[in-house]
Amino acid sequence: MLNEIARHHDDLPHSLQASVPHRFALRSRSAAALRGVGIRRHPLQHEEVQMRTRFWSHLVYASFLSLAAVGANAAEPAVPSVEINAEGSAEAANDLATAVAYFEATDSNPAGLSEKVNKTITQALALTKDYPSVKVSTAGTSTYPIYDRDGRTLSAWRMRSQIRLESRDIAAMSTLIGKLQSRLAVSQINLEPAPETRRAAENQATVAAISDFRRRAQLIADTLGRKYRIQRLSVNQSGTHPPVYMRAKVAMATAEAAPAPIEGGESTVSVNINGTVELTD
Repeated sequence: MLNEIARHHDDLPHSLQASVPHRFALRSRSAAALRGVGIRRHPLQHEEVQMRTRFWSHLVYASFLSLAAVGANAAEPAVPSVEINAEGSAEAANDLATAVAYFEATDSNPAGLSEKVNKTITQALALTKDYPSVKVSTAGTSTYPIYDRDGRTLSAWRMRSQIRLESRDIAAMSTLIGKLQSRLAVSQINLEPAPETRRAAENQATVAAISDFRRRAQLIADTLGRKYRIQRLSVNQSGTHPPVYMRAKVAMATAEAAPAPIEGGESTVSVNINGTVELTD
């Protein structure tokens, strides 16, 4: 083995030759001297020794090369990186209106109460037929008992039935709500961007956020005299915050009301981006 180490010693890079212990070289020279004086071994024994010597010499040689590679990798400096946050926003028109209208009554006669409520809702639904651009659907009916002060004696029944309205035709929605208020009360009106309007605004906000991210990355790289490459990028939509136009209960009018004043306005759609850039030479 020592002879093989010595034989490979000159094949090693200069940076690794110094890593071979000096005593290995001395002992290998001693082994060569012993061969010179004519010491003989049995042929089989000699072949076995040679095989073992080759195995261990190759293993040692490979170990030195592996240590050299590890040392070279450890010497490589880490690439500096920077975390960057950016944001983009766009305005989206509140072109979708939704509203909930209801009728509520109290009566000690459940049958009479049900007939009164159902008749009023049926009349309201018939009225909506004149406005095909408004989508109308029933939104549930509930009935519950009313007790006297003692909490045990049933005195009456209260029934509530409501309908839901939805439309992108804000003018028609306003007019219809005004007409319905002669029979029903309106619990709330919500204004928000329609799905396709929201998606278009999100696309614009995403482009703006990416541009802001690249601008910040370039600013940092230029200030440090380096170039940059994007390592990781995450895009998050923060959503919209549509206004609630009316939440308070609107009392039912005795005569046909004027169109409800509804102004759509706009909602802000925001997109946040966070990512990591590596600064390169």
